Amino acid sequence: METKPTYEQAQLHLQVYEQRRDARLRQARDWFFQNYFPETFDDAMKIATPGTESGIFFGMVSGYWEQACALLNYGLLHEDLFFETSGEFFVVWERVRPIIAQGREKFVYKQFLAHVEQAAKRYETWIEKRSPGHIAAMREFMKMMRPQAAKAA
Repeated sequence: METKPTYEQAQLHLQVYEQRRDARLRQARDWFFQNYFPETFDDAMKIATPGTESGIFFGMVSGYWEQACALLNYGLLHEDLFFETSGEFFVVWERVRPIIAQGREKFVYKQFLAHVEQAAKRYETWIEKRSPGHIAAMREFMKMMRPQAAKAA
């Protein structure tokens, strides 16, 4: 039997959501979803060059979701509630997944987005029990978004 979120978990969940509504983070999230489609680590560095606004936006989005997923992974957020209402972190993971090993190696930081990765793996299992085929369908949809973003650029 699944447990209900505690009052404290629900309050923290709302605080995490409220942070997502910050105007600058919204701008960064918009940039990320419209522009961040790396296939290689070099692509990633060109798309989100450190020290530029794009690099700052990448850092804001990845940092936000790493923190939110850390709260989840440490049990401070309720897993079912988080997964039912926060699928965006999984899309962020899917966008960085092709380059994460190179990034971790390049910056000698094995923990880079490790909380997002851990949450994404659990989410895949969680959603497939409830909606079999959802991950495959979402990945196909994301592939279609890539050419549209390239045309718009």
